Amino acid sequence: MKKLLVLLSSLLFALALAQEPLKVFAAYATAIEEPWDGVIHQALLAAQEAGQISYDFSDEIGYSGDMERILREVADEQAPAVIFGDAFGNEEAVRRVAKDYPEIAFVFGSGLGPSEPNLSVFDNWIHEPAYLSGLLAGNLSKSGTIGVVAGYPVPEVNRIVNAFIVGAQEANADADVKVTFINSWFDPAAAKEAALAQVDAGADVLFAERFGVIEAAQEKGLYAFGSMSDQNGLAPDTVVTGPVWHMEPTVQYIIKQVAGGTYTAQDLKDFSMMAKGGASLAPLHGFETSLSADLVEMLQSREQEILTGLYRVPINEEAPK
Repeated sequence: MKKLLVLLSSLLFALALAQEPLKVFAAYATAIEEPWDGVIHQALLAAQEAGQISYDFSDEIGYSGDMERILREVADEQAPAVIFGDAFGNEEAVRRVAKDYPEIAFVFGSGLGPSEPNLSVFDNWIHEPAYLSGLLAGNLSKSGTIGVVAGYPVPEVNRIVNAFIVGAQEANADADVKVTFINSWFDPAAAKEAALAQVDAGADVLFAERFGVIEAAQEKGLYAFGSMSDQNGLAPDTVVTGPVWHMEPTVQYIIKQVAGGTYTAQDLKDFSMMAKGGASLAPLHGFETSLSADLVEMLQSREQEILTGLYRVPINEEAPK
């Protein structure tokens, strides 16, 4: 019996080694340098490096009709097990293709719901660390005026900006948070210009919901907060911290579901929450030495309250006033 169990165990191990990695494709509307799609890309690269998947992608697809064509070509010619991507601006196209290829797991960033049998949705639910960033920004601002430069006033962005404002005004009830939407997902030049205008209006701390703001803060010698990924490396003396999105929990969950034959269409939002490891506040990278011990302790205490469910950051998806 013991020899049989050993033999069975060896066989299962051999089968596991022989199992080929899942074939995964990703379709990105923007360039992968844009932080939102970049986070998904990095999580899939990590899974590929771990030998779990083989990975190919297409970026800068845009919103003029190419998404549907590319998805159909990939589904027909490559037949991947999973297609990841962002459906914002391409919702109808993605859903049409997913319906025609039920054997493929479609896992897309979307502001809408899942669709049976094979379209799951996710989003960057980073409002919790955005609130923590605002709490810190409100304490750091000397002028009481804080600038926020964001993409579009859509629910997915509004909840991040509103959470940041809640934190800033909790730290300073009189804080004036100026919000500018550049109406683009990736236009660093426009974001920088908007940030400089906010500085001219008195802002001495900036929240870079979009790429380009950090450059403006660096030129002006001001504190900035990144978004989506840890962006301290862009300007180590400027970027204090910021909300970080981790797609690894979502990617790992999907890999296990598809590999195990248990994949179903669902809303994956919980995997982007702090409690699931899907979001975090970026490290302070030494800035804690220049902050008061009380401020650092308060920040860490509130972070722990969020993780344990003792504090719930409000979700407000209305356009900021």
